[in-house]
Amino acid sequence: AAVKAESDVCCTSANAPSIISGIAGNGPIIFVPDRNLGAWASQITGKKLLLSNGYCPTHQRILPDFIQKARAVHPDALVLAHPECPEPVRLLADHIASTSGMLSFCRKSNHRKFIIATEIGLLHRLRTENPDKIFLEASPHMICPNMKLTSIEKILWCLEDLSGEVVVAEATACRARRAIERMFSMTAASGPAQAEKNRTGVTE
Repeated sequence: AAVKAESDVCCTSANAPSIISGIAGNGPIIFVPDRNLGAWASQITGKKLLLSNGYCPTHQRILPDFIQKARAVHPDALVLAHPECPEPVRLLADHIASTSGMLSFCRKSNHRKFIIATEIGLLHRLRTENPDKIFLEASPHMICPNMKLTSIEKILWCLEDLSGEVVVAEATACRARRAIERMFSMTAASGPAQAEKNRTGVTE
């Protein structure tokens, strides 16, 4: 919340290109925290971004060698990579998309086999929604320990005990909320077609 409070607008991996494109002017844009997502968005939009040195540890552990080995074993598979993957991995991908974008792409694609380069939890949903298709993990290291800290049992405990409440100072929350609301307003202003791309994460 404190970082959002210092920001002019928020974005997600799904809508980063359209949000950045919607920022007026040609001056540089400070983009935090993910350097890989920022570099990809800069390439897509042509905008100059000043990147922080942050990254997603799980996506950073996906190496080009993993993609090449998976493709050698499954040459008929399409490689889908998350934009938070390092550039050498993105360059090997057939399609780059956010997690929601991957879901949309695989649902619409006539292809039957996919190598997925993002957090391994997405494979369960992909397989559930597309039982006639094959989804392979790009790397054995695509497990996010932070995401796995949240479990059904822990959610139940919180609901039963009303414990684990996170309190954000009202002044910080108010400023952070403005950055989030601006993201929504910029998405709405981009029109239905662009809003759908923002929702699905699919970038032409």
